[in-house]
Amino acid sequence: MTWGETIDRAAEFLGSRGVEDAHTAGELLAARLLRTSRGMLGGELGKEVPEKFLDAMRRGVSRLSKGEPVQYVIGEWDFRTLTLKCDRRALIPRPETEELVTRVLAWLSSESARTGRSNLVVADVGTGTGAIALSIAAEFGGAVVVGTDISEDAVALARENAEKCGLSGRVKFVVADGLADFDGRMSLDAVVSNPPYIETAVCDTLAPNVRDYEPRIALDGGESGLDFFDRYLGEALNVLRPGGAVFFEIGESQGEAVRELMFEYGYDRISVEKDFSGHDRYASAVIP
Repeated sequence: MTWGETIDRAAEFLGSRGVEDAHTAGELLAARLLRTSRGMLGGELGKEVPEKFLDAMRRGVSRLSKGEPVQYVIGEWDFRTLTLKCDRRALIPRPETEELVTRVLAWLSSESARTGRSNLVVADVGTGTGAIALSIAAEFGGAVVVGTDISEDAVALARENAEKCGLSGRVKFVVADGLADFDGRMSLDAVVSNPPYIETAVCDTLAPNVRDYEPRIALDGGESGLDFFDRYLGEALNVLRPGGAVFFEIGESQGEAVRELMFEYGYDRISVEKDFSGHDRYASAVIP
């Protein structure tokens, strides 16, 4: 059986089990086994599939058919310029979060030009795979980046990704609950977070591939979904230098509520921006 036939059969089976983008999923499984990208599969489609790879495809298809996300099945996922190890210890990195990093990098460049400093200190709270922290370190030379997470498993995964990406010397990952462990005022230039922001009652209604596989602790933002924004905004006041900034990914219906929280805490230059789908997705502000 050729790779092309194998992918088609995988897609047909997955489609019959209700898996979305079934053909893409089959291609991703094949590309992973061939150590190539989906875009480079064309030259392989007419070749015969070795039996050991057929067995591996069957195992992967079986996992996908039960609802497991393809990112966890193939074990890695691209985020901006990096390829990250991805498993059930942390949320799957998503394209919306790549745009959060874009906003942080733009601010860092502007702040570096204004102050003449390149060694700006950034904390990524709830780091998960380390995607945000590692991308900032990779794309902004000189930045001092710390990633924190309450989950020991997530921090272990982030450290593995730092090693995988050759960034172990650029980012420090620590097990910590929020910002409480940072030492005093003016220790940070920026705080960035993609915190849990889904309402508790909504978590149980999420798609099975999210609800049953991604860690609940990284999804559940409390009754209103705002618990972590409220907390981190308060804690950031104690550790940000004057002029320091906060950056959040937010839920699409949370823009005005997060804006109000920032105003109540006394932040300045409050901004709520939309994602490519036209939904509120990013909130930022500066401490006076």
